[in-house]
Amino acid sequence: MDLKCHHAVSNVGTEQYIWFKIAEAEAAEVMLVTCKEKDESPALSLVDQIKNARQNIQNVVNATSSSRTSVKEEQVTSVLKNLRTNIQETLEKMQFLKATAERFEKRLDKLDGGVQSEECVVESSGPSSKRKQPMWTQPHGKESRLKLYNSFTRKKEEFIPENGNFVKWYSCGPTVYDASHMGHARSYISFDILRRVLTDYFGYNVLYCMNITDVDDKIIARARQNYLLEQYKEKSNDVSKLLQDLQQAINDFENKLNDTKDLDKKTMMEKQLTLAVAASTKLENSSTLNPELKENLFLNCKDPLSIWLDKQYAHTVSENSIFSVLPQYWEKEYFDDMDALNVAPPDVLTRVSEYVPEIVSYVEQIIQNGFGYVSNGSVYFSVAKFDSCPDHFYAKLVPEAVGDLQALQEGEGSLSVTTEQLNEKQSPNDFALWKASKPGEPSWNSPWGKGRPGWHIECSVMACSILGSSMDIHTGGVDLKFPHHDNEIAQAEAHYNTDSWVKYFLHSGHLTIAGCKMSKSLKNFITIKEALQKNSARQLRFAFLLHSWKDTLDYSENTMHDAVQYEKLMNEFFLTVKDVIRNQPSSGPEAFCKWRKEDLQLSETFSKLQQNVHVAMCDNVDTRTVLDNLRQLVTASNTYLANAHTQKAKPNGQLLKDVAKYITWIFKVFGAISGEAEIGFPITVSGGGMQNSESTLMPYLNVLSTFREDVRNVARNYKVTEVLALCDELRDTELPKLGVRLEDKEGARTVVKLVDREQLMKEKAEKKLAEEKKRKEKEAAKEAAARKKEEKEAQKRIPANQLFIGQTDKFSQFDNQGFPTHSADGKELSKGQSKKLRKLYDAQDKMHQEYLQQNGTQSNGPVPS
Repeated sequence: MDLKCHHAVSNVGTEQYIWFKIAEAEAAEVMLVTCKEKDESPALSLVDQIKNARQNIQNVVNATSSSRTSVKEEQVTSVLKNLRTNIQETLEKMQFLKATAERFEKRLDKLDGGVQSEECVVESSGPSSKRKQPMWTQPHGKESRLKLYNSFTRKKEEFIPENGNFVKWYSCGPTVYDASHMGHARSYISFDILRRVLTDYFGYNVLYCMNITDVDDKIIARARQNYLLEQYKEKSNDVSKLLQDLQQAINDFENKLNDTKDLDKKTMMEKQLTLAVAASTKLENSSTLNPELKENLFLNCKDPLSIWLDKQYAHTVSENSIFSVLPQYWEKEYFDDMDALNVAPPDVLTRVSEYVPEIVSYVEQIIQNGFGYVSNGSVYFSVAKFDSCPDHFYAKLVPEAVGDLQALQEGEGSLSVTTEQLNEKQSPNDFALWKASKPGEPSWNSPWGKGRPGWHIECSVMACSILGSSMDIHTGGVDLKFPHHDNEIAQAEAHYNTDSWVKYFLHSGHLTIAGCKMSKSLKNFITIKEALQKNSARQLRFAFLLHSWKDTLDYSENTMHDAVQYEKLMNEFFLTVKDVIRNQPSSGPEAFCKWRKEDLQLSETFSKLQQNVHVAMCDNVDTRTVLDNLRQLVTASNTYLANAHTQKAKPNGQLLKDVAKYITWIFKVFGAISGEAEIGFPITVSGGGMQNSESTLMPYLNVLSTFREDVRNVARNYKVTEVLALCDELRDTELPKLGVRLEDKEGARTVVKLVDREQLMKEKAEKKLAEEKKRKEKEAAKEAAARKKEEKEAQKRIPANQLFIGQTDKFSQFDNQGFPTHSADGKELSKGQSKKLRKLYDAQDKMHQEYLQQNGTQSNGPVPS
C-alpha cells in the first residue's frame, strides 16, 4: 500500500485526510492478514473490523458535502476511536499481534493529533514544506535460542537461567580409588565442551562447581585392602606359611567366583584366579622366596589375597589417615589426566572429607522437616513420607525405577548392604543419609554417634553449600540417574521444602569399548593414559565432538580413525591457508582485490554455513552437525583454491583468512585448540612445548624453497638427474626431520608447511607402511592370478573321461566314458543330478579339445555321450 500521503501538502481539504485514514486502515489490514494463520479466528475478526472501519469512512466521504468539514472529521474520529477499542480487546486474545497492533495504534495517534480545528491540515511533499523522516519498518527474522536436552522432561527445552546471564552449575566428580578411564573422559570432556560453549560462544557467566568423592565404600575397601596387603607383604618371608595363606585365599576367591551371577564379572574373576594359581604353583616349585619371585607373586595374587586379608583383619584398621592416602593419590592422577585432555579445572572443588560438619547439619534439617529417621546409629531417608507429600515427587528423573532394589543396594555401597543394616530401614526403598561406622571404617562425630556420610547426601550438601538452594544445571553420567541423582534431588527438596532444586539435568551418554560395556569394577577399562599413548588429546576430543554428548559413544578403531582423518583434513586446510596469506600482502591497499564470481560464491557459502553452525549450537549443542558444516566449509574452500589454481587466478587471501579464523575460533570454543594462534592448531615440539617461532622460520624456509625450485628448474632443463634426486631427498628426508613439508605443484610455486615434527614422521612411517602393504597386495594379486592361470591350464589338460573318476567321496560307479552313475552311498543318480554333471562333462571335453588343438596333439576324439 502506497502511504506517501505522510508528506501531503498543508491546507489540503478534509477529504484527503479521510483518504489517508483509509490508506492507514488498509495497511494495517495487510499486516494482519499475514498473521491470520497463527490464530485464524481472532485475526480474521480484527481484519473484518478494519474493513468495516474503512467502509464507514468511505460512507462519510460519499454522504457528506464538502462544506461540512467539521462533521466529517468528527465522524471519522468516532469511527477510529471505535476501531481503537476493538484493537485493544483483540490484543488480550492475540499476544502475538501485539507489535503489529501497537504500530497501527501509533499511526492513529499521530493522525488524530493532527485534527486540531475545523480545517484539517496535513503535510505535503511540496518544495515549501518541512521534511521529516519516513516511518522505519523493523526487520523480521528467525531467532535461534539455546535449547538443552533436559532429563526432567526427556526432551530439548529452551535454556533460561534463573539470574539473567549468571549460570550456577554443579557436576558430579570422580570417586577417586583407581586410575581415570575413558568412561571418565566421556563425561568430563563432554561437559567441558558444553561449559566452554556456554561461556565462550553464548557468553554466559558460569560458576562451575565439581566434587571429589573421597569417602565411599569402594575407597574404604580398596584403601584397607592395600594397607593390609602391604603390611602382610613386609612380614611374609616364610614360604610354607605364605603358601598356606595363599591356598586359603584362592579357595575363598573360588567360592566367591562360583556364587557370582554376573557373567562379565565372572569372566574377570576367572582371569584373576588363573593368575593367582599359576603364581602359587611357581612358588610351590621354588625352594626360596627371592625378591623377584616375591614381587611377581604379590602382583598376580593381589586380588584373592587382599580380599582374604580384608576378611580376616579389616577390624584392625582404625586410623582415618589410612583411608585418605589412596584418594589423595588418585585425585592428583585424575587432575593430571584432565590437564592432559585440556579439560578446564572447575571454579570450585569440594571434597566430601572437608564437608562432614555441613553434612551433619544438613541431615539434621531433613530429620527436623520430617523426612529422615534415626535407626541404630544410622539415619535414613523416608521415601514414602517424601513421596506422599503433595509438593514432592520421588524419582523425578526415572520414576519407573522406583522399587529397583538391586540399583538401590548398589547405590548404598558394598559395605552397607548387610542383612542387619537392611533390617534397620522402615522400607527397602529408603536410603542412608548417615551410616554408623563399623570397625575398620573411617568415622566422624555426629548426634547419632560415630559414623560417615551416605553417598547421595554428599553431593546434595556440597552443591548447596556453594550454589545455594537452587541451581541452573546439574550434570553427571547417565548411569547416575537412578538412584544417585534422584536421591540427591529428594534430599535437597526435603531440606529446603521446595519442589525445584535443579532446573536442567544433563546426562552424558555411556561409553562402550568396541561395542562392549566398560566398567572399572570389571577391569576391562582403558585408562586415559593408555588412550593418550595411541591418540592425542585433540583426537580424543574430536572423537567426542563427532558424536552427540548425550548418546552412547563407542570407543573403537573406527571411531578414532574418523577423528584422526577429520583432524588431518582441518590441519591441511590451515597449513594451506597460511601458505596463501604468507605470500600475499597482509595490510594496505595491496591486501584487497576485486572480488570475482568465485569469491562471492565462497562468501555466500561461508555465511550460510556459519548460520547452520549457530542453529546447531542452539540445538542442544549439536557438535556433530557443527563439525559437519565446518567440513563442508573446508571442502568449499579447497574447491575454490583448486579452481583458482586451474584458472591461474590469485586466491582471495583475506576471505580465506576469515574462513580459517572462524574455524579456529570454533575449535577454541570446543577446547580443541589452546593458545593465541589466530589460525590453525599450535605446532608442538618434542616435550609437548609450543613452538612460537613460525613467523621467524618461515621467511628462511621460503628462501630455501625458492632456491630449491630454481635449482630443480635448471636441473630439468639440463637433465641433471643427480641434482633432481638431491632436491627430492631434501624434500622427502631431510626437511621432514625438522618438521617442514614441501609440496611441489605443477605450474605453481612450491607450498611450504611448518608442521608438528613427530606427526610428520608418523605420517611418513604410515605412508611407507601403506606403500609396502600396497606392494605386497599387488604381488599377492599377481601370484594369485598366475596360480589361477596355471590351475586353468592344468584343468584344460584333463580329458573329460577323467574328470569325475577321482571323486570317490561323491561317486561310487561310472560308465565306460567315465561319467558317474551312482552316488557315494550307492544310490543311482537322479535325472536332475545327471543333467548338471553332463553340462560339466561336456564343457570339460570342449575345453580339453581346444587345448589339444592349440598344442598340436592328436586326440581319439571325445567319448560319445
